[in-house]
Amino acid sequence: MGMNVKFFDSIAEFLPDVCFERPPDAAIVLGSGWADALKADATLVRIPYADIPGLGAATVAGHTGEFWLYERAGRRIAAFCGRRHWYEGVGWEAVVFPVETLRRMGGQKLLLTNAAGGINPALKPGDFVILKDHINTVGINPMIGPVVDGWGPRFPDMTEVYTKHLRDVLHGAANRRGLRVMEGIYAFTSGPVFETPAEIRAYSHVGADVVGMSTVPESVFAHACGIQVAGLSLVSNLAAGISPRPLCHEEVLAATNGAQAVMAGLVDDFIVSC
Repeated sequence: MGMNVKFFDSIAEFLPDVCFERPPDAAIVLGSGWADALKADATLVRIPYADIPGLGAATVAGHTGEFWLYERAGRRIAAFCGRRHWYEGVGWEAVVFPVETLRRMGGQKLLLTNAAGGINPALKPGDFVILKDHINTVGINPMIGPVVDGWGPRFPDMTEVYTKHLRDVLHGAANRRGLRVMEGIYAFTSGPVFETPAEIRAYSHVGADVVGMSTVPESVFAHACGIQVAGLSLVSNLAAGISPRPLCHEEVLAATNGAQAVMAGLVDDFIVSC
């Protein structure tokens, strides 16, 4: 069974006309702890997720849960402050609603951010990883179901999900700030449990650098729809079996809180340069 297109129709009907008067120059999905990474010159629309029909408020700490259309440096930006996750049990519609909303607005560029666990031994908390590829460890994805017009072909190609040009934009933004970044591969797990040490060893063996519970469903759907995608992870903690202590979400939020200024700079530079 596929996604309910009427879910997206109702959201499009609810959003004000200004959302569709011109395509946004870029869109951003802000992951755990990234909520304060935006700088706006003018706000056009700001709506809590709880007010959007069928969507519901964000339920995870560190996700503000609001849609924001704003202007920055002469560019129009659609920002989705917080995301819904597959593990919340709300279905794929809520997970990919930022992407489908962007597609209906006519936008072509999307930055997906997240907080991730570090697997690669070269990484430490506070590092940034620009995604060059991913591994879907669970196989589930929002493309399962009937083919829908505008959502790509029956078998979308995934050779380059994360657009090289946008990866280069992120590299440039990081270099201008003297930041330590690397390109890496993101392993997607369904959550909500953290991974076991054995799972982390397995992901390491197949080439994963970071691990998390988001981003891949949105990137798969966006790429299938013809949207250019960039992915950016903040390493908030070392993964299970690598970290010397048990994992907890509070550690994730503490790491992102400590990196707010850097996160905001990277996002702002991406917006201006992409």
